[in-house]
Amino acid sequence: MKEIIQIRHLNKSFGEVKAVRDLSFQVKEGELFAFLGVNGAGKSTTINILCGQLAKDSGEIVIDGCRLDRDLDSVKSRLGVVFQNSVLDGALSVYDNLESRAAPYGIVGKAFRDRLSELCSLLDFGDFLKRPVGKLSGGQRRRIDVARALFHRPKILILDEPTTGLDPQTRKTLWEVIASLRRSENMTVFLTTHYMEEAAEADDVVILDAGKIVAEGTPLELKNAYTGDYVTVYGAKEEEIRRLGREYEVLKDAYRLSVPNTGAVTEMILAHPEIFRDYEVTKGKMDDVFLAVTGKKLTGGAGV
Repeated sequence: MKEIIQIRHLNKSFGEVKAVRDLSFQVKEGELFAFLGVNGAGKSTTINILCGQLAKDSGEIVIDGCRLDRDLDSVKSRLGVVFQNSVLDGALSVYDNLESRAAPYGIVGKAFRDRLSELCSLLDFGDFLKRPVGKLSGGQRRRIDVARALFHRPKILILDEPTTGLDPQTRKTLWEVIASLRRSENMTVFLTTHYMEEAAEADDVVILDAGKIVAEGTPLELKNAYTGDYVTVYGAKEEEIRRLGREYEVLKDAYRLSVPNTGAVTEMILAHPEIFRDYEVTKGKMDDVFLAVTGKKLTGGAGV
């Protein structure tokens, strides 16, 4: 699988603030890549550099074989971007917003109408094409943001906090559309998010802190490296749980024990089968990984 995004030794400072520090990573074609960090970690700065909206201080960026500093137009043609804050014109209708977006790519006339029909079907916004964007709900406006980014059939879709503040149904719809595009067009998705359940679905994850990479790998690799497993035991007495000699948490109708790995659970079960009459084993979550790596919890909001 080829690397469609390559970033090597990227640096960017704002005065004394080093927003991005010697950043190097790759994104493979067709994958869902999660780029995580608290506000100020360097995520938005990196995205703005990728999109050609911000000049880097040093380093190299190659997008689908094109060097950013040598062929910016080719790079931009390969990218579709959904920013944290909508860039749609609230006074214009949905139709007019999308028409003005498509025109610079030469998508006009019948080609525009055909692509508009495809996206209307995909994202279900045909009923409000003539409505001013400023009159749309947050979920409706987000669908148009995504349609705008997809109009020229980009190879890479950058989603910067795409579902923050959306209702669960709209979030579900957007992720179904993205999954469909990844299957049908092998689209690469570059995601920043504060929803750890979204990051848990990624093929690869990079975690930033203070402009530097502090962890990277698949969600499973990160969970195995930075969190343990949990075993929840039902129907046991507290004195039985104490005999296991491990820290535990009292739940409403069960006890939850922290264990370093699944092997440790197996050893406990074999040693004390009378206690493990009813139980379940679960992995740590991406929230646990993020907290272990950065010492911080991931919360919403805008930032670099």
